[in-house]
Amino acid sequence: MTKTRIAIASALAAALLAPVAAQAQGSMEKCYGVVKAGKNDCQTATSSCAGTSKKDAQADAWISVPKGACEKIVGGKLTAS
Repeated sequence: MTKTRIAIASALAAALLAPVAAQAQGSMEKCYGVVKAGKNDCQTATSSCAGTSKKDAQADAWISVPKGACEKIVGGKLTAS
């Protein structure tokens, strides 16, 4: 009975959090060229996954920031170059 309750509670929590996560993604944008080495959010042209960028301010490495914030960061670009 306990395992069933845990499974139901987990499924309910996931269902409730899914719309919040989707909404949060809609208010974020990728900001290229401002990441410290090893702190990127996802793969780049030269690395295969998050946290693997090789140098600071690597042009194709990005992080997620709130919309509008990238334009305020020195060196921040909305596209990889």
